[in-house]
Amino acid sequence: MANFDQYRVNSKKFSFKNHNPNDKSERSKTKEQDSIELTQLATEINALQDILHAEGKRKVLLILQGMDASGKDGTVRHVFRECDPLGIRLASFKTPSSEELAHDYLWRVHQVAPKGGELVIFNRSHYEDVLIVKVHDWIDDVECERRYAQINDFERLLAETGTIIIKCFLNISKEEQKARMQERLADPTKTWKFNPGDLKERELWPQYMQAYEQAIKATSTDYAPWYVIPADSKTNRNLLISRLLLDALKNMKLKYPPVPADYKNIVVKD
Repeated sequence: MANFDQYRVNSKKFSFKNHNPNDKSERSKTKEQDSIELTQLATEINALQDILHAEGKRKVLLILQGMDASGKDGTVRHVFRECDPLGIRLASFKTPSSEELAHDYLWRVHQVAPKGGELVIFNRSHYEDVLIVKVHDWIDDVECERRYAQINDFERLLAETGTIIIKCFLNISKEEQKARMQERLADPTKTWKFNPGDLKERELWPQYMQAYEQAIKATSTDYAPWYVIPADSKTNRNLLISRLLLDALKNMKLKYPPVPADYKNIVVKD
């Protein structure tokens, strides 16, 4: 079992310098064994998610953040490879619509937060509103700090109303991002994922790393902690997030609802 403490962010001490994106310590000696374990983990996640859905009260929110090509889509495909879609929902955050821009920046996020019995995955999230906007100087430092506080309050609200929050930063190196972008260009089945605009954002890598470091440091809390996931190895990434999610589900001590007493007398007739 992984030692999650080494990945969990202590906001006072956090620095990307202490996190190696090429760490592969979650992997076994063979690809075959890793694949078997990923299937086992996904099967266990599915079983517990079924109980979560049946219970219908508590909620789980898995947030995936990271630079372009860090593996957010791949994480969803592999971690939930054995899962029944019943009770699981994916929410992706693109450029805000005119309707969304007419409201506060958390409006669209709260609308898709998990309801009772749901496990929701955020592919990107409300953190876009303290990352992209800060890197491009669309908000100043004062507004950014205000948003950190608002996000902490928002996540506290979710936690206090029954939501388990797991926030994962997929920590990919600039070299690995380059390789994955080049792969997308070379493979016709992956070219659709490539966006020329991503190259402009790539030029701002140092600014993004600084923005992420500040945001993570300001918003890693006891009720909504950040985990920095080594993501150069896709398998290492998938194993760690699967173990992290499974551990959270196990700690919830989920149970199926009790059978109503009057059900014992019900007979299904021919």
